[in-house]
Amino acid sequence: MNAITVGPVPPGYKKPVSEELRGEIKECTYPVRNYINRSRQLVTNQEISSAEAGRESVQGEPISKKCNVYLPAGYDENAQETKYNVLYLLHGVGGNRYEWLCGSGQVDGNYVICNILDHLIANGDIEPLIIVFPEGRSAHDWEHTSFTTDETNILGFYYFDYELRYDLIPFIEANFNTYASFEDKSPAVIAYNRKHRAIAGLSMGGMQSLNLTFGGYRFDAIKHTKTASYFNNGLDKTVKAPGMQDLFAYVGAFSNAPTTSAGSILGSKMASSGHKMDLLYITCGDHDDIAMSSYEMAVNGLRETAGENFNQYYQVLIKGGAHDFGVWNNGAYNFLRLCFGTDIS
Repeated sequence: MNAITVGPVPPGYKKPVSEELRGEIKECTYPVRNYINRSRQLVTNQEISSAEAGRESVQGEPISKKCNVYLPAGYDENAQETKYNVLYLLHGVGGNRYEWLCGSGQVDGNYVICNILDHLIANGDIEPLIIVFPEGRSAHDWEHTSFTTDETNILGFYYFDYELRYDLIPFIEANFNTYASFEDKSPAVIAYNRKHRAIAGLSMGGMQSLNLTFGGYRFDAIKHTKTASYFNNGLDKTVKAPGMQDLFAYVGAFSNAPTTSAGSILGSKMASSGHKMDLLYITCGDHDDIAMSSYEMAVNGLRETAGENFNQYYQVLIKGGAHDFGVWNNGAYNFLRLCFGTDIS
């Protein structure tokens, strides 16, 4: 149980803290060996079968991708005895690693989301942490941000789990002072590591947080599936993802996008994973004409099928909320307090 009440972002948190209390944004480049190539194959350096991937898996050369990393005030790469939790915060379908940073603009020259993070840490609401803003398209054309359903940049959203597991998380944990260490695969260390990692996202990133963590469906263009699109958006489901509950104990979805799997599917996979969720936080605005139906579909039957396999479950509908950063900043603010808050009893 915890003593935290979900609520709005305090207005003062959107303004900068004093300069010495501000975190910094660092851009990183890392190699990716698990991604979708031009031929719509899964390039991988792992033993991933074509049956699991839902498409041919092949060997290939790595590509380079970028991510932005928020480091809290006082972070010192040489102080390796000081460890940090990590949140992987995912963007939407037309966004990139800058969407969370630029989406709310700036106040007095500082990103609003960074101001919120700085205040949470400076005021002792949460433990200092690292936040990774990835590029969510695991594809050769990951820099292509337009929504064209039959191109590989969109397909890459549905295969981001392999990049996370085998490329991005190992890179972050090898290069930053994190509690979690991907090198040790023993059951005790896996149980420890997942308590120090969280994943959340807005819109398409919210879909990824749910589908890819809990083993929901991947999607591809109906031009290639030769089936009809249930969502009337040119995409249809293919195979289920294997899930990432062994990596994350905390999952957040803010205005999850229409291709989110049904709550009964997510819940049943959650129940059978062997890893209990510490927190599942799902939120949407009640005036969101893009994600309201997918939010309702995701929560319908989720608790019943998940059984006792989670500790905390929050289903937050924001009155008057739209598909925008009013909802998403609120989601990030409350999610972080519930994951890594200092006021948890």
